[in-house]
Amino acid sequence: MNIVLLGFPGAGKGTQADLLKKKYGFMHVSTGDLIRREIAQRTPLGVKIKDIISQGKLASDEDTVKLLIAAIKDRDDNIIFDGFPRTTAQAEILDKYLAESGKKVDCVVLLSMRESVVLERITSRRICSEAGCGAIYNLLAADFKNICTKCGGRLVVRPDDTLESVKHRFEVFKKEAQPLISYYQNNAADFKKVDGNGTPLEVFAGVQKALGL
Repeated sequence: MNIVLLGFPGAGKGTQADLLKKKYGFMHVSTGDLIRREIAQRTPLGVKIKDIISQGKLASDEDTVKLLIAAIKDRDDNIIFDGFPRTTAQAEILDKYLAESGKKVDCVVLLSMRESVVLERITSRRICSEAGCGAIYNLLAADFKNICTKCGGRLVVRPDDTLESVKHRFEVFKKEAQPLISYYQNNAADFKKVDGNGTPLEVFAGVQKALGL
């Protein structure tokens, strides 16, 4: 089963994908993680993308697709696509790529959230600055310690998590999301909408129900 998770940046797609991975063994492919890895490794593509996202912009379709296909090439896992596709053009590319292997997107899950909730969540987010770690924390969490509990690294604000950058990403998402949602409603085998405003486990229950798991 190939699943696409849609929702505002910071809506909890990564959290839900990780829960599905741990419980059901899915392969979790996050374009955000792939991009951050390129940036941490200071590859030419990573340097290019870092400059783009520091301006509150998004990586190009060409660069994003290049990273994604390299990650899933020759893999036969059940895959959760997190943060991709972002546009209808990307959705068409993904459908074509999967079709070449006799596969398809089986279900699309939209995590629906209030914009104010997502805004608060993102601007409170912190990430470990140590190369190769990148663990994510949130100031709002009851157990927040202002230090990475995995490696002891310093926690920092991601360049794309500033208030100005987040608001810009929201506008871009809203502009691109409706055509993408319409595309999947017309083309996906199954399209589900899940309330994403609850706790991670409450949302996970809704995701499992939507997927019939």
